[in-house]
Amino acid sequence: MIFPLKDLIEYGENMYEITTAASRRSLQLSQLKDPEIEDNDGKVVSLAARQVFSKDVEFRLDAE
Repeated sequence: MIFPLKDLIEYGENMYEITTAASRRSLQLSQLKDPEIEDNDGKVVSLAARQVFSKDVEFRLDAE
């Protein structure tokens, strides 16, 4: 999945946070063997990025 450049430029949040959230979501989807992965041609990272970027999945990063 490729995000439109305009959407990425206009994205007002922290790019590091959304990247980290997508990475963690990818791991979750893989471990759960989510059926949506097959609907997305097995592309776990693009599915996770789309879910996080479109706010279908909420995230928060805890300070460690």
